[in-house]
Amino acid sequence: MVRGKALPSLVLQNGMILNAFSKTWEKGNVWILGDRIVYVGEDVPASNDGVALMDCEGLYLVPGYVEPHAHPFQLYNPVTLASYAAIRGTTTLICDNLLFFQRLSDDDSFKIIEELDLLPTTLFWWCRYDNQTIEKASSFTNERMDRWLKHPLVVQGGELTDWPRLVKGDDQMLQWLMRTRQMGKQIEGHLPGASDKTLTEMALYGVTADHEAMTADEAYRRLKVGLSTSLRYSSIRPDLPDILKGLVERGLSSYQSLYMTTDGGTPAFCESGLVDRLIQIALDAGVPEIEAYLMATSNPARHYGLNRLIGELAPGRLAHINFLLAPDQPVPFHVLAKGKWVKKEGQEFPFHDSYNFSAKLKTRTISWDLTQDLIEPTSHVGMELKNAVISQPYVYEERMLEGELPAGVCYLTFIDAEKKWRVSTLVKGFADTLSGFASSYSGTGSIILIGRNKSDIIHAFNRVKELNGGIVIAEEGSILAEIPLLISAAFSDKSLPELIKEDKAFQTVIRDKGYRYEDPYYSLNFFSAIHLPYIRITPAGLYDVMGRKMLAPSIRIN
Repeated sequence: MVRGKALPSLVLQNGMILNAFSKTWEKGNVWILGDRIVYVGEDVPASNDGVALMDCEGLYLVPGYVEPHAHPFQLYNPVTLASYAAIRGTTTLICDNLLFFQRLSDDDSFKIIEELDLLPTTLFWWCRYDNQTIEKASSFTNERMDRWLKHPLVVQGGELTDWPRLVKGDDQMLQWLMRTRQMGKQIEGHLPGASDKTLTEMALYGVTADHEAMTADEAYRRLKVGLSTSLRYSSIRPDLPDILKGLVERGLSSYQSLYMTTDGGTPAFCESGLVDRLIQIALDAGVPEIEAYLMATSNPARHYGLNRLIGELAPGRLAHINFLLAPDQPVPFHVLAKGKWVKKEGQEFPFHDSYNFSAKLKTRTISWDLTQDLIEPTSHVGMELKNAVISQPYVYEERMLEGELPAGVCYLTFIDAEKKWRVSTLVKGFADTLSGFASSYSGTGSIILIGRNKSDIIHAFNRVKELNGGIVIAEEGSILAEIPLLISAAFSDKSLPELIKEDKAFQTVIRDKGYRYEDPYYSLNFFSAIHLPYIRITPAGLYDVMGRKMLAPSIRIN
């Protein structure tokens, strides 16, 4: 083609092109054939016969943005997230595999991720080493780990939430880390508050990156031990502006080991954008203009060894291209993803679930009835939320009558979706005046019931049952807010803009009922997450994380 024996399908002319290698803007042309860039430079094709030409005079061309740490199941699903992200210029997402690993066979999972690879966006995956709850640990086997790590769409192991297990000498986990590095793939840590000693130890074990820095000093410590450092701006950890300002103030001169993530932003948080929003934050913090764009493109691509495919505008790369009106305006005016227009002249072309993702995760029907006795607490220890995700023990009298619950205290029940077991207790600090609440969205697939009135809790549950999945608030026999989750009772089939509207309406109600923290969905998801202190409610029972012991076992129902 470059020799004139074939023609490109599209030529972008006279644009200002970001050169990731020289870190300069260079005026030139980009030739595209199908989904690939085949030439970048000053030349034009020998013939224009059958070639689409686009004049890019006055436009700035940058690679499609990369989200290096996506959790594509935060009420939305991978297809709806990918479509929404692409329209805003994020054309590659590195995604968590935990839900697939928990709920599907590996063969079914691989069919799904290979079909998702047909989308205009590019979705890669990571392979979890550990569950976030205490059940299903036996599903993490050497055979499964090896199969996932060998898959070409899996680019890293992690995120490593149970790193204390590694430090205590778990040879199996060490073997998985060694296998990951032997395959040339990266390992992402999950190291909040880690000391220099711990960071060094993790680097020696093979960890290559971490996204848990909460201050500029913590980010700098990760850089010092050679870890690629993903800076976070999420609904529960909006640290990015302060971290970047701190790094700029200390005179950081090299940004090549830094990139940025929204770390699984929930729907309403995504309304202001994804990686495009992160670039704007970086620019506002004083990060040099080109470095801000490289942190969202070339830097993560190079970390994952994908820079010959994504993250740069150069021959052989996928034609993921964002067209900007100005370098200080990271929201693109046009977007190409794999050579296809997903946004042009401001008009959006969302792609839908033509790959039938919804059908791959079966509808979950609830066929049993909830009765008041199943909500009755069975322990004298409950939970008290201190923020969106951290909970401490709440000790109470073994029996409290309905109508006599202390201020801010609600019933809390975790119950199996098939009614095999339950854990019933009290929770303080979730929502002060919440009457009835039910959710099939949780970290374990269990149903969460919360509220001060058992009848309203049952009413909310019955609506979830009717929907075949959802999150519902009820009061005095009426439904105040709901988010239907029709895919596997955990994810919405609606587009992100539609889901954002539902989310905002729901959050208005739950905050009116006294929920005061950053993100209610993280509270729901992390009720059972044993990588966080101090007490968790899990399918096995109430669990003391620091003491690694069960405080009250779950009760078998049938």
